[in-house]
Amino acid sequence: MTYREQYTPGPACGAQVQKDGDKWTLILVRELRHPPEKVWQALTDPAHLREWAPFDADGNLGTVGATVKLTTVGAPMLHITETTVTRADAPEVLEYNWGGFNIRWKLESFGGGTRLTLWTNIARHFISMGAAGWHICIDVLDHLLNGTPIGRIVGPEAAKFVGWQRLNAEYAELFGVENNWPKVSQKL
Repeated sequence: MTYREQYTPGPACGAQVQKDGDKWTLILVRELRHPPEKVWQALTDPAHLREWAPFDADGNLGTVGATVKLTTVGAPMLHITETTVTRADAPEVLEYNWGGFNIRWKLESFGGGTRLTLWTNIARHFISMGAAGWHICIDVLDHLLNGTPIGRIVGPEAAKFVGWQRLNAEYAELFGVENNWPKVSQKL
């Protein structure tokens, strides 16, 4: 049995939503058993991103001012956005924009590993789906860093993956929002 076949996402946890009027920000916190320098490389290097992130990058995200094209994986139509890295304090903070969504990663040394925090603004009706998707992406990242890669699980593929629908429902309950699956997915 492969590592991917053995993978089942854990319960919805380590997440919260900040609400500022119509603007919602998803915050996910995970603890990884790897030093910040190793996690930083996985967050910035295109070869690593290709293994876990919901987009491909045509350049390294680790330098302030770098202009990088991000191609969303699994989108119904080709979706390429150009981003400029707005903050890259290796190996502590990384900020950029992906398709209109601000992405902020914070890496903190913690117990020999890294406490990884993601902030991203997201539309209210996608908040639980986004949390489920990022939850799985970070799990895939953790497997990659552990040397047991399971391959990227994103987009429509993630929605079909065992455990994604459960996570989506758990995050919807945690955030007190309506579970819009499959209503929204039918429009994708």
